[in-house]
Amino acid sequence: MESLSFFVGVIGNIISVLVFLAPIGTFWRIVKHRSTQDFESLPYVCTLLNSSLWTYYGIIKPGEILVATVNGFGVVVEAAYVTLFLIYAPAKMRAKTVALVSLLDVGFLAAAILVTRLALQGDTRIDALGFICSGLNIVMYGSPLAAMKTVVTTKSVEFMPFFLSFFLFLNGGIWTIYAVLVRDYFLAVPNGTGLVLGTAQLVLYALYRNSKPSNKFSIEDGSQEEHLIASSS
Repeated sequence: MESLSFFVGVIGNIISVLVFLAPIGTFWRIVKHRSTQDFESLPYVCTLLNSSLWTYYGIIKPGEILVATVNGFGVVVEAAYVTLFLIYAPAKMRAKTVALVSLLDVGFLAAAILVTRLALQGDTRIDALGFICSGLNIVMYGSPLAAMKTVVTTKSVEFMPFFLSFFLFLNGGIWTIYAVLVRDYFLAVPNGTGLVLGTAQLVLYALYRNSKPSNKFSIEDGSQEEHLIASSS
């Protein structure tokens, strides 16, 4: 069983790396135009916090090294994305991003680590951190829900890229299988949610892929497509 869970975890790592790298096109565009345009930094700030917490979780829980490795990679990638936002964002967006990073990626992360390290011990520490990670993961699925609403409203999949939806489905599915194999319900709940949402997105894609977009929405609404950031673990 251990060899099977390790094999599934390695596959999960590969898929999660692809998910982390999905926004590269967006940031190439940002660098090319030397502007963040209408893109928001919040999804990347939140994903940086999420990856940091899951990395800590993978380190303190025995047998979860694969969770730590892939999310450690995520920390590096998301930190690079946030840094590019700070470099190329206009003054107002830069100030907002600094505030978000200070509050979430520094303040909240430090508080979570200090409280769980100093006030909790053993399984209680792991469980408390697991609840935090799972809760944050579920909250982050608000972005795919927003994109799904846009698809139904516009009757167009223009704002919901197929491959991002497909990798959300794969990512949620493989990590749910891994979670069941290692009996980690803190991994199972958010990734099971991701699997359901990924499936729903693929169904919507099949329904609306040949539909003409509504004229009520401009192409500028396409910025939503870059907010679809899947759970990495």
